[in-house]
Amino acid sequence: MDSGTSVILKRLCAASMVMIMAQLSGFGTTALANEKTESQSEAMVKDKTAEDPFLWLEDVDGEQALQWATEQNAVSLQRLQSDERYEPARSAIESILTASDRIPYGHIVGDDVRNFWQDDTHIRGLWRTTSLQDYHTDSPTWDTILDIDALAATDGENWVWKGANCLAPDEQRCLISLSRGGADAVVVREFDIKNRRFIEDGFALDEEKHTLDWIDADTLLIASPLEGGAKNTSGYARTIRIWKRGTALADAKTVFTGPETDAFAFPAVMHRPEGVERFIIQAPDFFHQTVHYLDADDSLITLPLPDDVNLQGIMDGRLILLLRNDWQAGETKAKSGSVVSVPLSTLLDGTIANVQTIVEPTDTLSIENVRIGRDSVYVALLDMVKGRLIRANYQETGWTYEDVALPEQGSLNIISASAYSNRLMVNFETFLQPDTLYVLDDATSPEAIKTAPARFDASNFVSEQKFATSDDGTRIPYFLIHARDVPMDGTTPTILYGYGGFEISLTPGYLSPMAIEWLKHGGAYAIANIRGGGEFGPGWHNAALKENRPRAYEDFAAVARAIAASGLANADHLGIYGGSNGGLLTGASMVRTPDLFGAVVSAVPLLDMMRYHKLLAGASWIGEYGNPDIPEERDWIAAYSPYQKVARDVTYPPAFFTTSTRDDRVHPGHARKMSAKMLDQGHEVLYYENMEGGHAGAANLKQRAMRDALIIVWFLQELADQDK
Repeated sequence: MDSGTSVILKRLCAASMVMIMAQLSGFGTTALANEKTESQSEAMVKDKTAEDPFLWLEDVDGEQALQWATEQNAVSLQRLQSDERYEPARSAIESILTASDRIPYGHIVGDDVRNFWQDDTHIRGLWRTTSLQDYHTDSPTWDTILDIDALAATDGENWVWKGANCLAPDEQRCLISLSRGGADAVVVREFDIKNRRFIEDGFALDEEKHTLDWIDADTLLIASPLEGGAKNTSGYARTIRIWKRGTALADAKTVFTGPETDAFAFPAVMHRPEGVERFIIQAPDFFHQTVHYLDADDSLITLPLPDDVNLQGIMDGRLILLLRNDWQAGETKAKSGSVVSVPLSTLLDGTIANVQTIVEPTDTLSIENVRIGRDSVYVALLDMVKGRLIRANYQETGWTYEDVALPEQGSLNIISASAYSNRLMVNFETFLQPDTLYVLDDATSPEAIKTAPARFDASNFVSEQKFATSDDGTRIPYFLIHARDVPMDGTTPTILYGYGGFEISLTPGYLSPMAIEWLKHGGAYAIANIRGGGEFGPGWHNAALKENRPRAYEDFAAVARAIAASGLANADHLGIYGGSNGGLLTGASMVRTPDLFGAVVSAVPLLDMMRYHKLLAGASWIGEYGNPDIPEERDWIAAYSPYQKVARDVTYPPAFFTTSTRDDRVHPGHARKMSAKMLDQGHEVLYYENMEGGHAGAANLKQRAMRDALIIVWFLQELADQDK
């Protein structure tokens, strides 16, 4: 992984955030560290039970809590798996998820491509490689680097692959991250690709939430709470050290320790042909960061950058930055949402000179992603929520850019880029057009080298972009996919999906197996681009931040009303679905406007917003939601917190809550407590807890197929089968 991308992913603490959101949505390819001991949990329950009788369900591995979850699972599985549609749906979904003719997306390393692959035989997966030349063929010959299924069997562990951090430029030494059951916490081991073996007495870390980067073959810059390190209130490391090979981590030189209240602190070592530069990113919350430069003497220099800038990487001595607000740098004013460059040397000497804009947004155009190659900066744009890609190059007169000739009206995702190569891999897809993989470099036009086969006959379906009007008059775009001859009599079972947080955009992606099954059963679905997301840049996100969070719920309700007004689906036939922050969205929407929906699915959700900041990684999201310990902010949050707002005397649509015991990001207590409280109040609720799987809700493709089939059957029973 190139250093610029590494920075972005780590900043979000989400190497998986966007991917997980997509997995949870089921609608396209394009969302434990603080765990208390049993004695602590028992004490907490005694202190708090009077005000929250379901607090005992926060004891993640408590015997009583697990027994409750097991009993609820039995009820849900008996109802849903006994439905004659469940097994055909599960089988169909699994067959697509594990199909051998999927595009094997990979990462270019020199003249090779590396890929992580899962199928019905390799459940946990293979890490493998082939030559770039062979990769262009229909049937490349793959060489296995590491078999995770075999490793799990040998170790007696349920390993889930969490990626590899390999030393540039040849990437032969790698730090492999393995999770037990899909949790964010990982075990790290050093691996020698040339000899296909783990390094005896190499770098190794026990299970925790670590972030690390190579400085050189014998040195790491590492954030870890182990062996003398410290954690913040979110459960992430706040101590960063320089760790030399052959020494104990406890003896490593500490170069940074952040405040306990910061959301993150992580290393960012950027390897390029020009040399290696070392940075430390200190993030008090998701949307602010201080960039520290680590000089040759291992001293930290705080760079004079805006505190809400997002460091993307470096090229030829120029930092590449993404701005969240306007930046007045000397005589230069750079616009919010722009990608800019600034010479590192001018930041180090305090002059802040020669700030130049690479590309800036418009009212309808925003920056989605930035990747840095050897000689070019590639910027993925969203233009009315549809993808464009530009290539920017620096000349003496400044930056120039040109559009890369790729298809329009869909999503463009940069799959692979490297500081040591001009080669780039880009994926294109739409809701109804399977993904195509393009390879290009600075000297060539994009070449389509692989296209996934169609998984269903899309000729009878249409996808449309429509708009709803929110309470304050803002136009809210949404995508709608349905059969061409759909009856507009209000009876079409329709799922409305949303996320609306953390500046994450929902863009067109080829229909997932879950969505295909839904359409095959006569359903339609919509994806709402509500405020809180990143579809129109930082301003779109800020509009639903903290005290403005209800704007996202108003937008979602506006889309639901627009769908009903169109004649497609009335409230009895309209279901809503979201995961993680989207699970909060659907939970809050259910409580705020129960009359708009006929069924609700809330997956790995946040729901008790009065306590979210005290559970697992919750404190890292205070920048998004606010702090319930501050009276003014507590009032904002209390106005919508689903767990506190749900009431016995209100009629709610049937709800299905799903979570994972091994989710060490969003505490399973949210879904457990909400389900228990609603059941106690007499509401119709189903609950399913996967006993592994992490925040994605599924540890492997078979589990994902099972989960998706359960949700499909639930929506069919509630939206299509009932005598409405």
